[in-house]
Amino acid sequence: MAELFLGNVEESVSDEEIGEFLIRYGFPRYSSIQRVHGTGSRPGAMVIFDDVPTEGLRILQTRIHNVFWKNHTIVAQLLPEHDEP
Repeated sequence: MAELFLGNVEESVSDEEIGEFLIRYGFPRYSSIQRVHGTGSRPGAMVIFDDVPTEGLRILQTRIHNVFWKNHTIVAQLLPEHDEP
């Protein structure tokens, strides 16, 4: 399982729009999305890929990091793999 954090994604952006954006840059279809409510100025989304290893997304992550999308510069970070409780 791989987790990709997308920062600067407004809550008004739908999960479908996020999926279309990622697919446009070569990502596989995501398994789920969890919204991250920061302090309000920089909301984000945690995109989870159940059947994709983190290393499989590493090259793709560089394609979207710092891309200007939906009036914001997107921050894309892969989170390290961890064991589920």
